[in-house]
Amino acid sequence: MSDETKDYKTEADIKSLITEFENCTLPHSEWNHQAHLTVALWYLNLYDEQEAINRVRQGIQRYNEAMGIKTTKDSGYHDTLTVFWVRMVSLYLSVFREKSSIAESAIVIFNAYKDKYLPFQYYSRDLLMSWSARSGWVEPDLKPFIWINRNCYRTPT
Repeated sequence: MSDETKDYKTEADIKSLITEFENCTLPHSEWNHQAHLTVALWYLNLYDEQEAINRVRQGIQRYNEAMGIKTTKDSGYHDTLTVFWVRMVSLYLSVFREKSSIAESAIVIFNAYKDKYLPFQYYSRDLLMSWSARSGWVEPDLKPFIWINRNCYRTPT
């Protein structure tokens, strides 16, 4: 995965990302943290949180399979990270939802969550790197999420 960012300046740019992701034609070099967050944003704008999580999960697994990426103890699809990031985007949208375009939201969300190591504020390395965390959602062991409502999480202040 590349750490290079790509500006999604228009809804058409984001639709192109989604089409390539769903068709498994997105170059692997473009499947980076920003693309993950943008895909989560797209699905959260169309579906409730649980359906967005399901679509992102299935999409990443399908994409990885098409790219020949195997899930092992140390690499490949990671369910807890996937759910974590979808929930963080969901939290952001619930707190800061404005009348901005999806492209503007994608840029703001990426800037808010560009630190790929944020999950380590919530999880110990041992737990986050475990097979149980890779193969299914596990609750954080360092700093819990707190419910704001049934579709939204907030960290304690």
